[in-house]
Amino acid sequence: MSDIAYDPWSPAFVANPYPAFERIRAERPVFFHEPTGQWVVSRYADVDALLRDRRLGRSYLHIASHEEFGREPEAEFLKPFWDLVRAGMLDVEPPAHTRLRRLVSKAFTARRVEGLRPTIRRLATELASGLADRGGGDLLAEVAEPLPVNVIAEMLGVPETDRSLLRPWSADICGMYELNPSQEAQRTAVRAAVEFSDYLRGLARARRAEPRDDLISALAGVVDEGDRLTEDELIGTCVLLLNAGHEATVNATGNGWWSLFRNPGELERLRADHSLIPTAVEELMRYDTPAPMFERWVLEDIAVAGVDIPRGAEIALQFASANRDPAVFSDPDRLDIGRDPNPHITFGLGIHYCLGAPLARIELAESYGALLRAAPDLRLAGEPRWKPGYVLRGLESLLVER
Repeated sequence: MSDIAYDPWSPAFVANPYPAFERIRAERPVFFHEPTGQWVVSRYADVDALLRDRRLGRSYLHIASHEEFGREPEAEFLKPFWDLVRAGMLDVEPPAHTRLRRLVSKAFTARRVEGLRPTIRRLATELASGLADRGGGDLLAEVAEPLPVNVIAEMLGVPETDRSLLRPWSADICGMYELNPSQEAQRTAVRAAVEFSDYLRGLARARRAEPRDDLISALAGVVDEGDRLTEDELIGTCVLLLNAGHEATVNATGNGWWSLFRNPGELERLRADHSLIPTAVEELMRYDTPAPMFERWVLEDIAVAGVDIPRGAEIALQFASANRDPAVFSDPDRLDIGRDPNPHITFGLGIHYCLGAPLARIELAESYGALLRAAPDLRLAGEPRWKPGYVLRGLESLLVER
């Protein structure tokens, strides 16, 4: 099979990767893609197994240097970015990951997240009602984007006057996670990392001095068997919560509504029965996955589906493909908002399973519910365009009207 079918830089592929993945799963479920330098893995069973396999890692720096792993050393100008990212738990492995997740989980509790539901519902209702009162607009800019950033800002304790800073910082930092980011994107990410770190450092010190009922204060006060987060770890965790909890949720909202508009029968079904919202949230995340690919480094030689992959290789786990695998999902290309069971892997699996999954589910459910109540007659006002990135895959805008 030609590798041409898999082209994460192609606008046509980004807009609809599913026909290519159908072919890839059937003909060559594990293959090396020269342009990205990655091994592409597309079947659910393989992606599922590799997410749990400790012979793979989000990083290799706990066992080897870049040079020892056959990689180029990182450019010196990127140091502020990587220092920030590696102070959080996303790109580290045990035992550092185990310690960080344990400490953060003591503050980022299920009770704290559930306690945000009234605030999330109020914010979602205000945003949806505003869109409805105006007769429509850009659903992404007016509802999908402001909701999660305001929720996370509320949770962290960021003053309202500063919240407009968060979205640009988040978007700029996340630009580094695309495949082979440009020099400009890298420098933009570094600048955002420095500015965001400086801002959060000041906020964290203020909360240490005068704690409040917010997550930054809770993280600053966490102590477990004499251990606590360092200031850098606290800042890295806050940045991770914003980036992971914002970008993917915005894309999930936009992709989900675009899926509903393209499947009017399911949209009418949801309008008629709001009790389907929880299963609809799961199905919409499966059907058009907002974060379709996650990478892992191979820490020991492995074999996947009979294909040998050497230590030092990078694997591209295709969540979007796995979530459409007919071996797991019956009629996988059909949107079914009542699908149950629905073992999608949009939030990952294993030790790196998304810590913010419960919060994302609440935000999405409240967002869909608010829009369905405020504008039950909402309809598409123009064909949307996809942003160029594949790793964080979403629409540029979604124009709607009543």
